[in-house]
Amino acid sequence: MAVERWSGDDARAALAGPDLDRVLGAAHGVPAVVVALDDDPGDDLAAALTALPVVAIGHGSDAGAGWDIATTDPDPVIDGILAAPKAAVVTAQTLRRTAVVPTETGLFVESLAYATLQAGPEFAAWLSTRGHRVRNDDRPRVRIEETDLGPTIVTLDRPRLRNLLDARMRDELVDALRVLSLDPSRRIHLVGAGPAFCAGGDPAEFGTVTDPTEAHLIRASANVAPWLAALAHRTTAHVHGPCVGAGVELAAFCHRVTAAADARFRLPETRMGLMPGAGGTVSIPARIGRQRTLAWLLGDEEIDAVTALAWGLVDELV
Repeated sequence: MAVERWSGDDARAALAGPDLDRVLGAAHGVPAVVVALDDDPGDDLAAALTALPVVAIGHGSDAGAGWDIATTDPDPVIDGILAAPKAAVVTAQTLRRTAVVPTETGLFVESLAYATLQAGPEFAAWLSTRGHRVRNDDRPRVRIEETDLGPTIVTLDRPRLRNLLDARMRDELVDALRVLSLDPSRRIHLVGAGPAFCAGGDPAEFGTVTDPTEAHLIRASANVAPWLAALAHRTTAHVHGPCVGAGVELAAFCHRVTAAADARFRLPETRMGLMPGAGGTVSIPARIGRQRTLAWLLGDEEIDAVTALAWGLVDELV
């Protein structure tokens, strides 16, 4: 795999040809194109390149909003693309759509794309490096505390495992939100027990559903994201400690997100050969934009609470 680096003139000359789709794309060994822009947003180039199965990167301080990524330093994202080129391209293609369609449609597109990557070789390669894990824990995963006048506190309650999101926690969280949806006056606070808000999906369950069709249908019938989206206007997430993957995705749906000083945020999915699958291609771009979302995913950077506030990922430091 290789990344093409073009000047603006090179890009316009190449795009004038009729068969660029036959030479660009992860299927042809070219998963990304970086175009150096000098005082030029390159909107015409972005429109042409984002119609192709490549990550389109505008390199310059004036790069327009149409690029998948606009940056003055493309090297970190190029490293991420080359680490998992198919996941990078599918994620870019997905974000182009989920950032501009209604939530329900976005979640549907995300689920199909995620299922595709679940069946792909990059995820299989990542799985092969992981030891087999088994959890023997039958305790409840979600705790609900209600008061007569105050908000309902919904607590992710697997503190020993840093509130890793497994199928049981997902189902219990859906059940809790389903009940809370019946009382439109009830405010909701989402918190995590122990040292973390949520350290992502539980690795013990990665790869346990081998049929991508079944995986998509499970998400279609048991997904926290649409419930959080529906109740977002009266939900606040309080983040502390590690907030990784699905933890970031779910918190981002909430109307308000607070972060403690020790909060740390990371999206590692593309390095696993995957992409956000808990609604993150909808919720995160709504807060920080499509370009920053993809750059963050591909760069695999951990950010602190101050950076998250500056980006708009959280609303208040506490």
